[in-house]
Amino acid sequence: MGRKFIDCREIPSDVKCSLALVADTENELVEAAVLHAVNVHHHQDTPELRNRIRSAIREGSPPAEAAHRAA
Repeated sequence: MGRKFIDCREIPSDVKCSLALVADTENELVEAAVLHAVNVHHHQDTPELRNRIRSAIREGSPPAEAAHRAA
């Protein structure tokens, strides 16, 4: 089982967040990312948010530097 990650630097945001979350399972990662999205980015925990988070999950570990900075 490989690591999975989501990197806020790759998601457009007014906050310009630099947080990256890493976990062994997709479910664990989604739960952590939802908490972050709700508490920091003020999103509502909805099925649509969870689907967007799941679609942003990648295999491996986040790069040390972002490919591009979210606007």
